[in-house]
Amino acid sequence: MTASCDSIREGCILSGSLFNEPMRVETASKSNDGTWTVGLVGTRTELFRRVSLSDHDIEKLTILDSGFTYDGDGRLLRLGLQAYSLGIAWEFDPYFGLSISRVDPLPHQLEAIYDYLLKLGRVRFLLADDAGAGKTIMAGLLIRELQLRGLAERILIACPANLSFQWQRELKEKFDERFLVLKGGDIREQFGVNQWLEQKKVITSLDLAKRTEILPGLKQAHWDLIIVDEAHRMSWTPPARKTARYALGELLRDTSDNILLLTATPHKGDPANFSLFLQLLDSDAYADVRSIREAMERRRAPFYLRRTKEAMVYFPERQENGTWVAEKIFTKRIPHTVDFQIDGEEFDLYRNITRFVKRQSAKAAAQGDDPRARAVGFLMSLYQRRLASSTYAMRRSLENRARKLEDNIKKAQALARQAPPDLPDPEEIEEMEENERERLEELLEAITLAGNAEQIREEIEELCELAKQAQTVEGSGTEAKLSKLKNLLQQEGFFDHPEQRLLLFTEFKDTLDYLVRNLKEWGFKVGCIHGSMKPGSRDEEGTRLYSEQQFREGAIQILVATEAAGEGINLQVCNILFNYDIPWNPNRLEQRMGRIHRYGQRKDCLIFNFVTTNTIEGRVLQRLLEKLQEIRDALDDDAVFNVVGEILPSAHVERVLRDYYSGKLGDADLEERLLGNVDVERFKAICQNALEGLASKKLNLEMLIERRAQARNAASYRKRSLVLFTRHPNTFRSS
Repeated sequence: MTASCDSIREGCILSGSLFNEPMRVETASKSNDGTWTVGLVGTRTELFRRVSLSDHDIEKLTILDSGFTYDGDGRLLRLGLQAYSLGIAWEFDPYFGLSISRVDPLPHQLEAIYDYLLKLGRVRFLLADDAGAGKTIMAGLLIRELQLRGLAERILIACPANLSFQWQRELKEKFDERFLVLKGGDIREQFGVNQWLEQKKVITSLDLAKRTEILPGLKQAHWDLIIVDEAHRMSWTPPARKTARYALGELLRDTSDNILLLTATPHKGDPANFSLFLQLLDSDAYADVRSIREAMERRRAPFYLRRTKEAMVYFPERQENGTWVAEKIFTKRIPHTVDFQIDGEEFDLYRNITRFVKRQSAKAAAQGDDPRARAVGFLMSLYQRRLASSTYAMRRSLENRARKLEDNIKKAQALARQAPPDLPDPEEIEEMEENERERLEELLEAITLAGNAEQIREEIEELCELAKQAQTVEGSGTEAKLSKLKNLLQQEGFFDHPEQRLLLFTEFKDTLDYLVRNLKEWGFKVGCIHGSMKPGSRDEEGTRLYSEQQFREGAIQILVATEAAGEGINLQVCNILFNYDIPWNPNRLEQRMGRIHRYGQRKDCLIFNFVTTNTIEGRVLQRLLEKLQEIRDALDDDAVFNVVGEILPSAHVERVLRDYYSGKLGDADLEERLLGNVDVERFKAICQNALEGLASKKLNLEMLIERRAQARNAASYRKRSLVLFTRHPNTFRSS
C-alpha cells in the first residue's frame, strides 16, 4: 500500500525509486520542520543508512506487507538454522574443525592444534616436529579452526616450489580448501592488477616471493594467516650478508596477524643464531637470547613445539589378549654401507680428473677472492662430485665444457658480463632448488671461460682426452659402482620379486638418465622424478605426480630421483632406499630418508649408502657416516641425525674438499679438518641441553583419546541429524 506519515513505524518495509532495495525501518522520528528522520537497513545488503524524508518523499514510497504469514518452506527454515548453528558451532564444540574435515589425526597432531596453537591469542609459532609427522595436516586443521572463528580469510602459504602442488592437493582433498598456486607468469602477465591483493588463498614458492621485482606487490598485501613450510631455508647466520629469504621472512612477519613456521630442522645449537631465526616470529620478543635461555630453564617454550619420533604413537588399539597398546608411528631405520673400490682404467680416469681439478683449483686460489677465480673453485668441486656420481655424468660435463670452449666462446663471454659480481655463498647453493643449481652450473661454465687463446686450446685438448677416457670406461661395462648396484639388487631379491619397490637417489640428472637406461635394460619397470618435471596430475604422463602415483600403485618397481624428490613426497609404500650418491650436505640424507621413514610406514626402513673406499671423497664421506653412527649408538638417540647441521653446516664438506683441491690442505689434515668438531660431547650438548632438549618425548594420551572421542561423537550426532532431515523433511515443514 502507499505510504503515509502515520503508517511509518519500526519494522515496516519501504520500497520505491528512492532506494535500490527494500528497506526495513529501524528508527523513525519527526523533526520540528515536519520532516521524518528514518534509520533504514537494506533487506538484502544489511547496510544501515539514516535519511530525511519529506511528506512528498513518503507519498512516493510503498509499504510492503511485513506481517507474518507462516506459509514459508519449513525445510529452508531448518536449513537456515543449521547453517547459522554451523557458523557458531566452534563456540560449543572446540573440535568442530576436526569433525568436519576428512582426516583422522594422530595424537601428536591433536595436541599441537588444540593444546598449543588455538590457545594463543595471536599465533606466532614454530612447529618443528621430525620429518614425516604430518605437518600439512596440522596446518590444515589450524586453517579450518581459524576460519570457523572468523579469524582467517586471507591466507598465504609459502613453501619450496616443488611442494606447492602437494600443499594445494592435500588441502583440497583433506579439508576441501581451494588455494591458488601463484607463479611468476601469473604476476607478470597482469597489467595494473596486484594478484597478492586480488586472491584470498594463495600458495607460492619462497624463491618467487623473495625476488626484488615481486616484493613491492607482496608488501602491499596484509594476511590474516601466513604458513611457511621448510622455514629453515629462511635462516641467516652473520657475519654473512643477510639472505634474500631472511629478508622475505621479515616482510611476511610484518604483514600478517598470525604466522606459523614449519620445519623439521630448525637451528638448535647457538642460541644467538637461533634467536635471529625466531625474530621471524616476533622481532621484539626474541630480540636477544634471554627468552631462549629462560625456555631452556623452564623446559617449556611458548613459541616452539617439537616432538621426537619416540613420542609419536598411534591411538591405542585393543589386542587379542585384551590389553590396549599404543603402537609407535616410526619404525626402525637400519643403515648399511655398500663399499666398493675402483681399479684399472676407472681408477686411472679418477686420478687424471683429480689431477686436472687440483691444477685448475690451485691456479684459481692463487688469484685470491676474484669472482672468476671463485667460480673456477666451485666448478672444479662440482666436477669432482659428478665424477663420484657416475662416469657418464662426468663425461657429459667434460664434453659440454669442451664444446662451449670451441663453439660458444662469444656467447659465453656475453653471459659472463651479465653475471652478478657476487656469487652465492656455498650454504645458499646447497639450499637451491635443483633447476636453480643447474642454471648456476651453466653460469659458472660461462664465467670461467676467460683466458688467452693458447690456454683455451690446451684446456680443450685435455678435456677431450679425459672425455675419451670416460667413454672407454663406460663402454667397457665394468664401472664398479654400477656393478655393485646390480649385485645388490640381486642380493636383496629385486630381480625375483617384482612387487618389491625401491627408491634410488642420485645428485645429478645425468646420472639419473644413466641409471634409468641401465635399469630398464636389466628388465625393471622404472620411473623417475627430477627438477625439470612439472607437478602435473596423476593422469599426465611425464609429470612428478604421475611417477609418484605409478610407484604407489606398483606400476613401476624402481623410482630413481634427484633431490627434487627429497622433500614433500610421501612414499611409505616402499621401505628400501639406495643412496647411489652420498650428498656432500649431510642434512640431505635425513630429508631423503624422510620420504619412506614417516607416518604410515609399517616396515623397518633399510638404507643402503654407496661409498667408494679408495678415493679421497669416498673415504671422507665413509668416515663421516661411521662417525655419525658411532655417536648415534653412544647416545642411543636418532636426534643425532636431526642436529647434524649444527655441527656440520651445509657447505662444510664442500669447503674442506675445495681447500684440499686447491692445495691448502694435505691428505694428513683432511680428516681432522672435516671431523674435528664431530664428537659425542658436542652432539650431546645440542641433543640434551639446547632447544632439542625441549622436544617432547611423551604425549598425554588419555586426554587426547577423550578429545578424539568427543569430536567423533559430535560429528556422529550431526550426521544422524542430517540423515533424519533428509529422510523425513515433512517433519520440519510448517503447517
